[in-house]
Amino acid sequence: MDELIPLSRASLHLLPRAVRAPSYARSDLSAGIVHIGLGNFHRAHQAWYTHRLFDAGVNHDWAIIGAGVRQGDTAMRKKLLAQDCLTTLIELDPSGKSAEVTGAMIDFLPVEQDNAALIAQMAAPEIRIVSLTVTEGGYFIDPATGGLDTAHPDIRHDATYPDRPRTAFGAMVAALKRRRALGLGPFSGLSCDNLQGNGTVLRRTVAGLARLSDPALADWIAAECSFPNSMVDCIVPATGPHEIALARDFGIRDAAPVTHEKFRHWVIQDDFCAGRPDWDRAGAVFSDDVHSYEAMKIRILNGGHQIICGAGELLGLGTIAATMAHDGIARLFRRITHEEIAPHVAAVPEMTPEAYIDVIARRFANPGIVDTTRRVAFDGFNRHAGFIVPSIRDGLAKGTPVEGLALASAIWARYCAGQREDGTRIEANDPHWSSLQATAHAALTQPEAWLDQRQIYGDLKHAPRFADAFYAWSKYLREHGVEATIAQFGADHDFSLKSTD
Repeated sequence: MDELIPLSRASLHLLPRAVRAPSYARSDLSAGIVHIGLGNFHRAHQAWYTHRLFDAGVNHDWAIIGAGVRQGDTAMRKKLLAQDCLTTLIELDPSGKSAEVTGAMIDFLPVEQDNAALIAQMAAPEIRIVSLTVTEGGYFIDPATGGLDTAHPDIRHDATYPDRPRTAFGAMVAALKRRRALGLGPFSGLSCDNLQGNGTVLRRTVAGLARLSDPALADWIAAECSFPNSMVDCIVPATGPHEIALARDFGIRDAAPVTHEKFRHWVIQDDFCAGRPDWDRAGAVFSDDVHSYEAMKIRILNGGHQIICGAGELLGLGTIAATMAHDGIARLFRRITHEEIAPHVAAVPEMTPEAYIDVIARRFANPGIVDTTRRVAFDGFNRHAGFIVPSIRDGLAKGTPVEGLALASAIWARYCAGQREDGTRIEANDPHWSSLQATAHAALTQPEAWLDQRQIYGDLKHAPRFADAFYAWSKYLREHGVEATIAQFGADHDFSLKSTD
């Protein structure tokens, strides 16, 4: 192969013809958005939609400035600044691969303990949207109340020292305080995380944190700022040597390329207090019914991920595609989603829940997407609570089956015990891993200990139809192993859980 092209603004004209390059001059762009949490998903999703608008010759005053609030973000900042914040997106489809260089992001702020640079940038008058991808568990939600976790040390710090915040939300509060004082008006807060009502959650977190130190500011935020709900959807694996090698195959030296599937979906509530880009011109959907879209996606795609990833990990299957190539796990996914999740999901325009299950099954099975079971299993503490438990509650309320969801919960408990079927160790894979592992070990002989985790299951321990199924599947797993248990579930619709007592 010819010498690799180092990705940079100066080398864009040298990119191979097969690689789609930006058609716009990046010098024509100016910032309108600060995005906090510059992971792969943002660069393959929101940043791509914005880039395509720029390619169409519109909205050049909505470029993105990246930001992070964790020290680990410093390494990503260094990589992206070295290549002028450009990203190689590599689309992986069974029919072939394609590559595109995107340039919607024009800067990456320094990562500082007091977030001074971030606050200053968000307070700048040209910034009209602050968007976030900080993971489902990053919103400081009190599981008991659904409100802000005011006891969390980081929230207590930001309430006590609001001018030197640790969190992204504390930085947003500080920036809004500065904007109000300067008469600059508010910005819109746009969550791009997999949370039902993510805008509502973001509003609750930001306004709730402000109220701890400045009630008048909290009232202003509640009255003036917009926090639109949104649904985001695209499978985007983590980047490692394989992904870097794929960029090299296209002739590009990129330290942080992103691979993704040939599918994107973004549905947004059209509620922006300071304007917005015309993302619908790039394929996004503005809708007053974001909830139906997000319920379908979160219950079936995100819930489906949690149904299969634990079993895959326990059986030593490293990728989601490999789990879907396993007949037993594929049947497990199909049966649970059709019988125990779809009945609680409303159709959306042009898509029924049953048709969506077929779409998701094909996407999960794409062998080109090297999406690891370990990545998908990460933070099960929040993902099971957010993606699985709501379907259990609906099933109990409506009289539909919950036995498969009980099995998925039992498999997750077994996964958290930290050992695969072949005896190899599962390394820590959750912010709550220590407590989860201790509880999982206790649950090997006393499965009720697992359901005692009220932060996840609430009062489900006292719902016999679910709890008894969980106990029975836990016993069957212990006695027969994952493979046999999955086979038993898939083979006999009339399998009596009580027969394992």
